[in-house]
Amino acid sequence: MVDAIGTTTGTRAPVSFWIIAVLSLLWNAMGCADFTMTVTRNSAYLAGFTPEMINWLDSAPTWTLVPWALGVWGALAGSLFLLLRSRWAVAAFAASLIGLAVTQIWQFSSNMPDSMTAPGSVAFTVTIWIVAIALLWYSVRMRRFGVLR
Repeated sequence: MVDAIGTTTGTRAPVSFWIIAVLSLLWNAMGCADFTMTVTRNSAYLAGFTPEMINWLDSAPTWTLVPWALGVWGALAGSLFLLLRSRWAVAAFAASLIGLAVTQIWQFSSNMPDSMTAPGSVAFTVTIWIVAIALLWYSVRMRRFGVLR
């Protein structure tokens, strides 16, 4: 679109865009909350963890915090960039996927507790991947259509 003074303003965002952007913000905020509560060792939050999970978390190398943070905070940034209709959403969601991949490679190559390899946990991990890939794909598509500037 071109405004009254001839500046390109992009395509109008459909209502579905705003719904997806808000839902992505809520979804990714949950990941950031999990990260924050786990890293700060919030006792009320960790009460829901098995002793094996807490031992596994405590044994994780410090460097694993970096890709985990990139994954969750990059996704939150991507959601915020979507709400701002910024093309930077694509880069943020891509960085988030890199963080997720590195985190998952470490997790599945470590001695994860059985509770984390149970069908429900694996299904949740698959859901995280599906949502992360879908948000990257969606942001690329919205950039291509001119919704993101």
